[in-house]
Amino acid sequence: MSQRMRRVIIASRLYAPEVGAAAFRLRALARGLAAEGVKVRVVTSVPPRGTAIPAPDAGVTISRFPVLRDRGGNVRGYVQYLSFDIPLFFRLLFTGGDLVVSEPPPTTGAVVAVTSWLRRRPYAYYAADVWTDGLIALGAPRFLVGIMRAVEGFVMRNAATVIAVSDEVAQKVVAFGVDPSAVATVGNGVDMDVFTPDGPRAELSQPTYVYTGAMSEWQGPAIFVEALAIVRQTHPTASIRYFGQGVEEPHIREAAERLGLTDHVHLGGVIPPAETAEWIRGATAALASIKPGVGYDFAKPTKTYAAAACGTPVVFAGIGAGAKLVSDNGLGWRSDFEPTAIAEAMLAAADAEQAGETRRLRDGRVDWAKANTSLAASGRLAAQRLLVAD
Repeated sequence: MSQRMRRVIIASRLYAPEVGAAAFRLRALARGLAAEGVKVRVVTSVPPRGTAIPAPDAGVTISRFPVLRDRGGNVRGYVQYLSFDIPLFFRLLFTGGDLVVSEPPPTTGAVVAVTSWLRRRPYAYYAADVWTDGLIALGAPRFLVGIMRAVEGFVMRNAATVIAVSDEVAQKVVAFGVDPSAVATVGNGVDMDVFTPDGPRAELSQPTYVYTGAMSEWQGPAIFVEALAIVRQTHPTASIRYFGQGVEEPHIREAAERLGLTDHVHLGGVIPPAETAEWIRGATAALASIKPGVGYDFAKPTKTYAAAACGTPVVFAGIGAGAKLVSDNGLGWRSDFEPTAIAEAMLAAADAEQAGETRRLRDGRVDWAKANTSLAASGRLAAQRLLVAD
């Protein structure tokens, strides 16, 4: 296959310049494929209004089509998914290529699977997580979870290759009955040219904690507001800045209003990666969380990698793979998913900053990130795995 796979199609509702892990991950894959001499065509959506669209990377062409978005500008929800998936069926049916790469949701994967069967070409599935675990976390009806789990399993079992971002995700993929030899673990990470310890940093009154990226139900980021109320008993000027978007934003606002913290909890919306890096560099600590018991204990939030690459410690609330990542590699503090425990970790981060320990340990965190979190390296590895698949 590697000798004749010269044209690869990437089908995804999100792609750069949109801000999000999926968009960054697929751009890294496209660059990795282009570096191998492959012609890459990205079939995606028109980004939110006002988004500046840069020229595509060398060797990559991008086809965009309008899509429905929610009030926050997200392509999130079944109607929004279908507004992308239905046109995608016809776009792929009439687009030539040797391989198609799909990302979740499984509905998009199903469109890719069917059109690939009709076109008699293989496809690959990029499993950043197990999508139906998210449905379980949302408390979706059992019949809906069952249907979507069947679709997700069908898509992955029939893929020529399933790319997994971690060993934990790979294990979950195999549990769907996927042949282990068809699963390739390539890791995850961040853009090491953007997230660096050097460069502009936000000038902040300390202590200031920064939460970046998705604000989803399974992360439960509003709990950090509860913890901030406790932290401020010791540090009256402490604050949190949230950057990103998600369904938990109203809960964050509600918690801030209820606790009288509206002047100390700031929601800054979606910002460019370079600006995100500035805020992380200036922060006392970056915040990350996984709500226990909702099926996402295997997840390793990308925001953890971004903080490490900038040399900033992480306060991680929760259990599982993400918590272990932080504690095993000296990336910060892990706490139970409970306000008092989180506050203790946030206070420890403030003490470490005042004592100079944060600066002293910065290089160690950065060195770990360089060795383990290069998104470009994972993109190249994914590309190479796709090109040798048969």
